[in-house]
Amino acid sequence: MVQQEWQGTVVKKSRGLLDGANLYRRLVVRLDDGNTIKVRVNRALWDSIEPGDSVSKKPGTDPTKG
Repeated sequence: MVQQEWQGTVVKKSRGLLDGANLYRRLVVRLDDGNTIKVRVNRALWDSIEPGDSVSKKPGTDPTKG
């Protein structure tokens, strides 16, 4: 089940050619409740964020910095 709303801190950034054709950018995010999740994000967010930055997601939107 995918959480529709969350807020947390970036722990790690990664990217890879998982299917051999498309570059996927992922963040590992530690949520405010202590759990961690892996989130696929767009290039603009991935380029603008570093470990330690906060990130959040609202229902129906993509994750955003802050």
